[in-house]
Amino acid sequence: MNLKIRLALMNFLQFAVWGAYLTSMGTYLVKLGMASQIGLFYAMQGIVSIFMPAIMGIIADRWVQAQRLLGFCHFLAGMFMFGTAYYAVGAGNAVSFGLLFTLYSVSVAFYMPTLALTNSVAYNALVREGMDTVKDFPPIRVFGTIGFICTMWLVDLMGFQPNQNQFITSGIISIILFFYTFSLPTCTISKGGEKKSLVDAFGLRAFSLFKQRKMAIFFLFSMLLGVSLQITNGFANPFISSFSSIEEYANTFGVQHANILISLSQISETCCILLIPFFMKRFGIKNVMLIAMFAWVLRFGLFGTGNPGNGVWMFVLSMIVYGVAFDFFNISGSLFVDKSTSPELRSSAQGLFMLMTNGFGATIGTLCAQAVVNAYTADSVTNWQACWFIFAGYALIVGVAFALIFRPKKEEVMV
Repeated sequence: MNLKIRLALMNFLQFAVWGAYLTSMGTYLVKLGMASQIGLFYAMQGIVSIFMPAIMGIIADRWVQAQRLLGFCHFLAGMFMFGTAYYAVGAGNAVSFGLLFTLYSVSVAFYMPTLALTNSVAYNALVREGMDTVKDFPPIRVFGTIGFICTMWLVDLMGFQPNQNQFITSGIISIILFFYTFSLPTCTISKGGEKKSLVDAFGLRAFSLFKQRKMAIFFLFSMLLGVSLQITNGFANPFISSFSSIEEYANTFGVQHANILISLSQISETCCILLIPFFMKRFGIKNVMLIAMFAWVLRFGLFGTGNPGNGVWMFVLSMIVYGVAFDFFNISGSLFVDKSTSPELRSSAQGLFMLMTNGFGATIGTLCAQAVVNAYTADSVTNWQACWFIFAGYALIVGVAFALIFRPKKEEVMV
């Protein structure tokens, strides 16, 4: 089978696992009476990303082939996702936050490292075949977004948004990907006969990148922008679904099928990913990241001003903007890290990028977002407009600061 097709299928399954629950879990938690704890579930993805991707990246660089480690992680993630669903079914309306949260947390602890491992497997295979990662990877990554959309629609149309079946769907796809990893190209492991220092042995050399001013600022702002990544994943579905209490909007398409409406964000991704090679080569990483930062301002602002009725066009525009906000940051940042590091550090460096974005950034972002939502909630009614405008204001401040502080030479950021 053609290499690009094999890698495309890997990406399809990788993100289909996540799409099964990422945007709909908030609605399920509201049904369980855990609305005030949505942020904790999404923050856990960030917390485990603080250490798990880096650890798995080190292991992939030093001891275990990346494609084998990818499969192992998916097997465990899938089994614990089954455990989460099994417990929810047995407990019925008496679901305990502690046990549900623990089972879910272990599952995502093994899933989150696979985001970086998937990139490592793809980059390794493309480089070995003499291909250009900047040109050839984005079209492959598009299929990850398609997989994400497919499971979003499946969960919506099957009526799984308010129940635990979304976790079962995710678990099944994880196990399928586990078996599929046995057919993936073999990745290399960095080995050498010389005596290695403790820093080298544990792959911590990637942290030396902070000695470079350009890289230090890049990783710092990756964390600050990462704050925005999970906010709409956690709160967009409950926000749109909350309009069901208003008679004027209760029967609108968006309220009845929030996941399908939100999936326009991922559909937008498929187009934006294909634009990345052009933007990266023409404008460089700084301008691409600036575009992403100001796209987040629009994303949140449009949520604050729209509604599922005559203002639904603002929701739709917000979904379209998301493709730019997410892809121009995540994919471009990943490619920049790959181009800026030596081969023996690439898996560790990708893990470090994940650490700053989906680790520190996403953890801080979801916990702070939950605090904002709780502060603007009274008698189970949330002033969502105020919340979205606060999020937009934060993204604007980060964007302006990045424009002023990150000022490398043009040739340093062209990839």
